[in-house]
This record gives sequence, C-alpha cells and structure tokens, in this order.
Amino acid sequence: MKAVAIQSFGSPEGLAVIDLPDPSPAGGQVLITTEAIGVAGVDAMVLSGALAAYGYKEGHILGGEIAGTVTAVGDGVDPSWAGQRVWAFTGPGGGYAERAIAPASTLVPLPANVSAVDAVTLGSSGMVAHFGLRHAHFVPGETVLVRGAAGGIGIMAVQLAVRGGAGAVAVTTSSAERGDRLRKLGATHVLDRSGGGGEDAPPAYDVIIDIAAGADLPSFFTKLNPNGRMVAVGAVAGFPAADFGMELFAAFRKSMSFATFSADTVPETDRRAATAELLAAAARGELDALVHEVLPLEQAVMAHRKMKAGEVFGRIVLTPSGS
Repeated sequence: MKAVAIQSFGSPEGLAVIDLPDPSPAGGQVLITTEAIGVAGVDAMVLSGALAAYGYKEGHILGGEIAGTVTAVGDGVDPSWAGQRVWAFTGPGGGYAERAIAPASTLVPLPANVSAVDAVTLGSSGMVAHFGLRHAHFVPGETVLVRGAAGGIGIMAVQLAVRGGAGAVAVTTSSAERGDRLRKLGATHVLDRSGGGGEDAPPAYDVIIDIAAGADLPSFFTKLNPNGRMVAVGAVAGFPAADFGMELFAAFRKSMSFATFSADTVPETDRRAATAELLAAAARGELDALVHEVLPLEQAVMAHRKMKAGEVFGRIVLTPSGS
C-alpha cells in the first residue's frame, strides 16, 4: 500500500510517498481502507520537529484522523464492524495511508448523509472545540474570543459557541475575506490577529479559546474580564516565552486563569460520544464542515506547503487514489 512518511524533519519536503505491506489488526484493533484523511495542525508540528521530545522519529507516518470502511477486525472486536463506514482516530500517527489501523474503541459509524471528507473535517476538530469550551467552563450568555479561528478547531469553536448561546463571539483573523466567512458561521465581531479592530467589539471576554499560542499569547490576557478563562487548545504558532505567566500575576486582582487542554485527558467513551453527536448534528444540517481543498494522498507535501504558507481556511483533506 501507499503511505506518506517523514524522511526528514523540518519542511514539507521532508515527506515522501513510500510502499509498505498492508498492516494487520491486533487484538482490539480494526483495519480501515481509508476514503478521507484529515490534515491537522498537530501533523505540521510533528513534521516541523517541534514535538521531537515525544519520541517521533524518521519514518513516522503522520495522520490521526481517518474515515473509511472497516475491512478486517482483530481479536476481541465485534465482527459486525466489518463492512461499516466509520470515522476513527488512529492515535499519534498512521493515518496518511491507503489502509490504516485504529483502535476499535474509537470507531464512530458515519451517518448516511455525512461524507468521509466532511467527517474528518469536523470530527476531531469539533471534539477538541467542544471539550475546550467545557474546560473553560463556558456557559450561555458569556462572551467568547476564538484566537486563530480560520483553522479546523477555530471554525468549530465558533459554531459551537454560537450553538451554546454565547452573548458574543469574536474572532481573530488575517483578512477581511476570512472575517466575512467567519461571520457567516455566526461570529459577531472580527478582530485582526493582534486582537485589535472592531470598534463595537467587547473590550474583554469571559472565555478565550486559543489555537495559536506563540509569542503573542500573553498579550491576550489583557482581553479577559475579571474571572475570565483562557484555554490553549493548540500551539500552531509555537510555544510562548517561559515567563508568559507573569502577565497573569500582574493582573492578580482580576482572578483570571489560564489552562491548556488536550483531548488525551478525556475518557475515550466521552470522546467517542461527543464525536458521534457532532456527526449527527452535521447530518441534521446544524454544523458546517469547512473543507479548504481535497488533494490526493500523494500530494501531502503540497497540503503541508499550503498550511505552512497560511493559505488554508478550514481543513485540507487527503484521499487515496482508489477512493
């Protein structure tokens, strides 16, 4: 089978298409013939080498989110999964391939009217946004700022905050065109990347969902209301300076808080249930999957070039040639 592996860390050119034997599912696993593969911000971080401390090595196959048909099941797995079209989380990698292994415990059946491409566009992004808002203790009526709203998680955070009854939903973005697209999804205020602009926008927010992080993260503490909460659900702009927390101490009397959030801390049954509900909401027309572009698996390098250049609004999806 064809797969895309990291030959060298750094640039997108470090990816290469390779041939591998078809994998076989072990106990508790299934084999999925992929129809769609999500290209995620964490994939770009792994490729860059920023997560080398987590044990990623050359030869690693990127991709944690796939949709397709179960073609084989391992020991202990309900045989009725065979032949079903599903969304699945493969774990830390293995998804950029024509066939991939996934734990059976992550499988979510695809609703009949939700495509594989849409499923990987909103599946894990929506799940992270859902639990990120919960981690921030968001309640209806509160004001929300989504920093880095043009990516998959940001787009889902906007939609879920609107569905959750936010009093206002502001976004940071890099262009007026992207701002207009986010308004169509329910954003009420559009700011520039620094958080400025938007004369009628709230000066501060109860909740900030931050996908970007990076050096500018501490400046957004000034945009929190008293008792405001910022939750970083990603770090696509890199990590903040080691002393970034001093901004919180400088505003000690405002009782603001900062937290990171990883879906790894959510029980698998809860992740699966949330993803199933998100797919069901999409099937009912209540959520939009924003697909930037669908590219063949062999063009994974191009997909990562577009991400690195900041060209992507929504999500790029890879599809094997036979899909």
